[in-house]
Amino acid sequence: MLLQSLVVALIVAGCSVYAAWTLMPAAWRRAAALTLLELPLPAGVAAFLRKHSVETSGCACDGCDKSAAKAPAPRVHTITMHPRLRK
Repeated sequence: MLLQSLVVALIVAGCSVYAAWTLMPAAWRRAAALTLLELPLPAGVAAFLRKHSVETSGCACDGCDKSAAKAPAPRVHTITMHPRLRK
């Protein structure tokens, strides 16, 4: 029973941290990431925090409009409408 309570407590704590991080304003999230980067962290966590420590434009685009190569224009297809035969 103790193990089950411990697992549930870890899941609830993880969900609480996720919800707080997601709902936190961007300025607070950036400050928290910079503060946490001063600690010795695993490489994956540090990469995640480095990504969130830089200032973004606020549109959640993250540079998607600055692609190296533009996609080719879509081909135009002609649609032929045939009248329905009345009986």
